Amino acid sequence: VQLQASGGGLVQAGGSLRLSCAASGINFRTKIMGWYRQAPGRQREMVARITAGHAADYAESLKGRFTISRDNTEKMVYLQMNGLEPEDTGVYYCWTVYNWKDVWGPGTQVTVSS
Repeated sequence: VQLQASGGGLVQAGGSLRLSCAASGINFRTKIMGWYRQAPGRQREMVARITAGHAADYAESLKGRFTISRDNTEKMVYLQMNGLEPEDTGVYYCWTVYNWKDVWGPGTQVTVSS
């Protein structure tokens, strides 16, 4: 299983970023996919998840600013992040479940300056 995230970077508060995750080695169409993040000194937390049927759920505090989507043909998952805040700074990881275990990719750094 490989999950390769990209699209992170440095952005000013109020700006937007779109993260992408390319998945391979899995039957993508049947898998729940998602994004987690980890800020410095904090535990990793769920950002958003999307089921094989495209049902999405979000961390409560992020509803309305972030949107998760997927392309089953391209085996891609996306996270559109709008209205970014300095508190959104962290490493963002693409996620799925494989053989009943959580799997994360290497992550992409998002830094939001004030």
